[in-house]
Amino acid sequence: MKTRKEVLEYGLSFPDTYQEAPFHDTNWQLVRVKGSKKAFLWTYERNGFINLNVKADPEWRDFWRQTYTAVIPGWHQNKEHWNTVILDGSIPDKDVRRMIAESYDLVTASPTKRIYEAVQKIPKGTVATYGQIAELAGDKKMARAVGNALHKNPDPEKIPCYRVVNAKGELSGAFAFGGADEQAKRLEADGIEVINGRVDLGKYRWKN
Repeated sequence: MKTRKEVLEYGLSFPDTYQEAPFHDTNWQLVRVKGSKKAFLWTYERNGFINLNVKADPEWRDFWRQTYTAVIPGWHQNKEHWNTVILDGSIPDKDVRRMIAESYDLVTASPTKRIYEAVQKIPKGTVATYGQIAELAGDKKMARAVGNALHKNPDPEKIPCYRVVNAKGELSGAFAFGGADEQAKRLEADGIEVINGRVDLGKYRWKN
């Protein structure tokens, strides 16, 4: 992820967002959240690279700065709450996306982070339902939000969203996880039996 176009398209893929150039300077392109009008993604070119300013949880702010030299304290913003990400090619796309997603979550008070943390806890050899994950993330009514979050999974290797099924034990459609039968293949590799696109919840449901 090196171009502004890629970054803006990803930022605009989140619910209720829009793009704006508020400073009468097209070098500054922001993505804001409708309603509150809060910006969670600032993009601009500086020193030959596209830079992003993203809001950072204090818990992760220093982690990102220490992990990548291309992540520095927020340029022209509160350095306690914002990081600047320099798109010089040194940061994997998945981590760029993760930092943008975290910024969106902080600005919108989205439960996405809690959803991912809940999914990471599902043991190998078991599955959980969308409602189960929603309840673990703090609100059993947000099963749909769980689905939305998992389709934007920034790190499938660490966040095993294929272990989440619906209330009937049915798998997602072919569009998910990279192709037809991919979810079933991953579950079977975990030792879970899949019959006609379905998992026996009585046998495999995670007893959290």
